[in-house]
Order: sequence, then structure tokens, then C-alpha cells
Amino acid sequence: MSAETSASRFDGLKWLVVFVLIGVAVVGNSMYADQSLLYRVLGIVALGIVAALVALQTAKGAAFWALVKGSRTEIRKVVWPTRQETVQTTMIVVVFVLLVALLLWGLDSFLGWLVSLAIG
Repeated sequence: MSAETSASRFDGLKWLVVFVLIGVAVVGNSMYADQSLLYRVLGIVALGIVAALVALQTAKGAAFWALVKGSRTEIRKVVWPTRQETVQTTMIVVVFVLLVALLLWGLDSFLGWLVSLAIG
């Protein structure tokens, strides 16, 4: 039996632990509603971190983490526009939106006028 098969066999148990931790956080939050909000939030955050760490130990969690690392690598390769390019593109979009808005307003007014003529 390979290590991958053995690891995937325990993935169901790990996911069960994740869902139990999330359930404990939800139930605990409602049971301790009379406690300070700060303590409840800290408890939920702590349980969420533990649940995330357990989830990352599964095959799907490892694949997700690899995706995140690959995404960070790809983000570094992106050539971001300069401020001037961003301002120019934004102005083009604003002008185009205003022109289309005026065109639609005119068409709506014209069609409203035609309908008012038709129905008297």
C-alpha cells in the first residue's frame, strides 16, 4: 500500500474533524452568547485556524495550498498599468458610459413620445 493511498484513507476522518470543529464553533458561539463578544470571536478564530490546518493536511487541502502558491507566483508576473494608463482608461470608460446613457435616455424619451401619440 502506498503512502498516498494511506493518506487518502484518512482524509475522510480529517474532514470529519474539520466539520466537527466548525460545528463546535457554531454551537459554542450560541451557547456562550452571554459571554463577551471578544472571547467568542477569539474562540471562533482559534477553532477556524485549527480546522484550516487540519484541512490543509488532506489531499484536497494540499492541492489548494499548491494552487495558492502558484497563484502568488503568477501575480508577481503580472505587468500592472501605470497611473497614467489607469486614469486614461477610466476616463474612456466614464465617457462611453455617459454617451450610452444619453443614447438610452433619448431612445426612451422618443419611444415614450411615440406611445403617448398612439394611445392618445
